[in-house]
Amino acid sequence: MRLRTLPVSLAGVLAGCGCAVWQGSFSLAPALLCFFFALSAQIASNFGNEYYDFKNGVDRKGRDGFRRGVTEGDISPKSMKYATFIMLGIASIIGCSMLLYGGIWLIPIGCTILLFALAYSTGPYPLSHHGLGEATVILFFGVVPVTLTCYLQTGSWSNLPILICTAVSIGILAANVLVVNNYRDMNDDKAVGKRTTVVIFGQHVMGYVYFLSGVFAMAIMIPIWKLLPLWALVVPLIYLSLHTATWYKMIHSNGAKLNPILGRTAINLLLFTILLLTTFILDSNNAIQSI
Repeated sequence: MRLRTLPVSLAGVLAGCGCAVWQGSFSLAPALLCFFFALSAQIASNFGNEYYDFKNGVDRKGRDGFRRGVTEGDISPKSMKYATFIMLGIASIIGCSMLLYGGIWLIPIGCTILLFALAYSTGPYPLSHHGLGEATVILFFGVVPVTLTCYLQTGSWSNLPILICTAVSIGILAANVLVVNNYRDMNDDKAVGKRTTVVIFGQHVMGYVYFLSGVFAMAIMIPIWKLLPLWALVVPLIYLSLHTATWYKMIHSNGAKLNPILGRTAINLLLFTILLLTTFILDSNNAIQSI
């Protein structure tokens, strides 16, 4: 289930809730549905990744990453396959409940999300095997959850530039979790022909990409920082301080020592999102008049 990365699911939904609050609207029911949908879709993707990577011979025993149940013999491939599709079914049921708030047009969106949950690891062109993992994360852990969570609560696409800035920023920070994962697994991935961005560009380059991504994510939100009171700048400053410390440890670590860095990257994202949500709540009255 990869508990250390599950905060990534929560981050996009919290950011979407923050944008809704900033527009003077918040609704608990659709927010919870968005969270459980995102969580179940991520778990399904994680299960599918374990099953299909085992089936395709991508995983090996004793890898530096988190223990893979199927590869290590803790769970049978058949059971993991069933678990994957059960979680996809749960996500589908939750998604159908969301139609009450968003309308029937959500059906193709939901189907696309669940399709990509599998396409990340399988199919004729597995996205994670061809350097497209980070782009997928930006879209499905940033743009999609932030915008849809906000829309289901507000019922409109008003202030779309502000929403997009937040969504892309969250997506980039979420993609950094994958960068650490692939940074750790570079040698294993290279040995089996899995071409992640770290395999393609190397650890040195992707180490700097990790750092600059955090800086760029804060810069993207400059239009939002301008609308917030001066004290709100403490949010990006806190994040960048944590991000820089995590990056420094990352580039001076290797193998299994990178596992805590992966978890810390996810926690940094979640903390940033909580601080951002808190800021939006505290400034919601002024924001409604400004945007």
